[in-house]
Amino acid sequence: MTGIPDETRSFAPTSGVSETQHGLHLFADGCFEPGSGHGGWSFVAYRDRVEIASDFGGVNDSSNNSMELTAVLRAAMWVNSQPTGEPATIWSDSVYAVKGCNSKRHIWKNNGWKKSSPNGQGRRRMIDNADIWKAVDLQLSQNAQVTIAWCKGHSGIAGNERADALADRGRLSIRG
Repeated sequence: MTGIPDETRSFAPTSGVSETQHGLHLFADGCFEPGSGHGGWSFVAYRDRVEIASDFGGVNDSSNNSMELTAVLRAAMWVNSQPTGEPATIWSDSVYAVKGCNSKRHIWKNNGWKKSSPNGQGRRRMIDNADIWKAVDLQLSQNAQVTIAWCKGHSGIAGNERADALADRGRLSIRG
């Protein structure tokens, strides 16, 4: 039993992070096709379980992680462009994006966006997707009311499924 009312269960993340579905919730997702190198990103915004905004796009020469992170970035940018100033949760099914936003981002920033390692050699190498991480950090640093949370992908969560479909649409928008 998740404690989530039946009428919101298909929308609601069941990760245990939040059981209230009131307020602003965004679902961010990315996708990537190795054969073509095409990737897609998207986000879908909901207020009180009603879709109020969405966006998606495609990128050549990308990676799965860069698309997942771009989706979170675009969602955070959208939240920061809204005049309401209300708390917002950005849900992602990417452990890379969620862990990076919530814990590793601060370490990487303090290390000049370089990897750290016990022997010190790692500090010479930039982290993957450093430019996107810097942009994510800027957006998240501007708004303490934004929370990044994990949700299970491909598990029937309506917001995540919608974001997944839009990310694929973004990927398919790339020609060539």
